[in-house]
Amino acid sequence: MDLAKSQEQILHRLKTRGPQSVKILSNQLDMTTMGVRQHLADLENKGLATPTREEKQTRGRPVHLWRLTQSGHQRFPDGHSQITLELIDVIREDLGEDSLNQLIDSRNEQLKQHYLRELQAVGSDLQAQIQRLSELRSEEGYMAEVRLVPDGWLLIENHCPICAAAEKCQQFCRSELNCFQELFARTATVERIDHLLAGARRCAYKLSPN
Repeated sequence: MDLAKSQEQILHRLKTRGPQSVKILSNQLDMTTMGVRQHLADLENKGLATPTREEKQTRGRPVHLWRLTQSGHQRFPDGHSQITLELIDVIREDLGEDSLNQLIDSRNEQLKQHYLRELQAVGSDLQAQIQRLSELRSEEGYMAEVRLVPDGWLLIENHCPICAAAEKCQQFCRSELNCFQELFARTATVERIDHLLAGARRCAYKLSPN
């Protein structure tokens, strides 16, 4: 399904920032509110976006927030999902659950070593290392970003390119958390505060300096 550039921008904003109002989208994307409404109406007709219930405001009238539908989320790729699911089923059936988990952990160990080399290359600054990890994850399709919070940083993954596989096998998620905790074992505490598979719109990790 081909979309106008402005509609792709709106979808990307809803993906990375969650539900948004027409006014906020207008300001962020430098469009008129009428233009945004027209694009959203078209995206709704195409089944890619939908308005939520009215949100109560401290002042003024309630406003609608727009969010992605399931089809909207599917506009962002889930790499090789079908063949991955088939391989998971074959390994689980032929070799057992323990062997499947060991394979995932082995893959994760390779990733961790790659991340370690990249983080060491930027030096010992913790924020620079977190930013570099975010860049690496984005290159893998996670649409990652870093946000500063009063007591540390948030590493946010706005998309999961292996979501179908993670739903099939929770070891992917466990291994990811373990990987991040081991990467920063000496410098920061890492906890997952948002989890896509638990109903959140994204995965997010809080890193607090030791």
